[in-house]
Amino acid sequence: MTSDQLTYLVFGIVIVLALAFDLGLLSKKNTHITLRKALLQTIFWVTLALGFFGFMWVEEGRTVALEYLSAYLMEWSLSIDNIFVFILIFNFFGVKDRFYARVLLIGILMAIVFRVIFITIGIELVERFSWLLYVFGGILVYTGFKMFTAKHDDEVNLQENRVYKMLKKFLPLTPQDGDGKWTMRIDGKKYYTSLFVVVIMLATTDIIFAVDSIPAVFAISQNHLVIYTSNIFAVLGLRSLFFLLKGAINKFGHLQQGIAFVLIFIGAKMLVTFFDIHVPILISLLVIVMSVTLSIVYSISVARKETAEETIEEHSPDKDLH
Repeated sequence: MTSDQLTYLVFGIVIVLALAFDLGLLSKKNTHITLRKALLQTIFWVTLALGFFGFMWVEEGRTVALEYLSAYLMEWSLSIDNIFVFILIFNFFGVKDRFYARVLLIGILMAIVFRVIFITIGIELVERFSWLLYVFGGILVYTGFKMFTAKHDDEVNLQENRVYKMLKKFLPLTPQDGDGKWTMRIDGKKYYTSLFVVVIMLATTDIIFAVDSIPAVFAISQNHLVIYTSNIFAVLGLRSLFFLLKGAINKFGHLQQGIAFVLIFIGAKMLVTFFDIHVPILISLLVIVMSVTLSIVYSISVARKETAEETIEEHSPDKDLH
């Protein structure tokens, strides 16, 4: 058994056992996930991913391990943007709290399947047409600039979502949740419930984000092991991250600028290889960590300042006079 085969085997075993532990001990069907439980689950998945980094360092060497860590941290930070859209979807369809965990789990497992397919196709294309890496780089730079200048509070009109419109066109839908079922019968006719629609939209939303995140991983490493494992670990942590962040969206208003800077940097890193300029993996790791950390710290400080100003304004004597 080769080193890569052993790493894949360990990765598969870890994922299966971790999912069993997460679902069996940390989660129960149709129960409310508290902030404390969400924090424990998030710590669990992050610790697992970092533990796998240590295993890769021993088994695959320093360079591959650092590539994996950089790719994982980048994918993890990009996944936070997924969370904001996930929350909008849940609110739009009025999903009950007790169904959140189950719907998220199925949607995320579907997203993993789609990501594996996308990554496999991407690897095949890059190996056949190496110039595609420069195309990926250009896409990342463009997306980064677009994200940097976009307003975080722009409304997303889910009524105009293409996937939702297509589902309404081809399937009989009902706004009811069927008490947790995917389908239900009304007057003898089969209808697909709102939970079914939410699962499909979660999976397809992740595909849209994958268009940015997967090329970004190729900029960090072309190692198949790094690409697959970093993506899967990051996506599996989405569910706990959702429950951790769903009540604090307004505290991360400037995070997208940090993520945008990462995309621009990664895209530029990919493009400059044309001139035989190669940015060391440690520099990439430092840029990713610093960009995301500083944007989070800045976002929280701005949110606290705004909250303090609102509190002062509410208790202002001038306001009472009016």
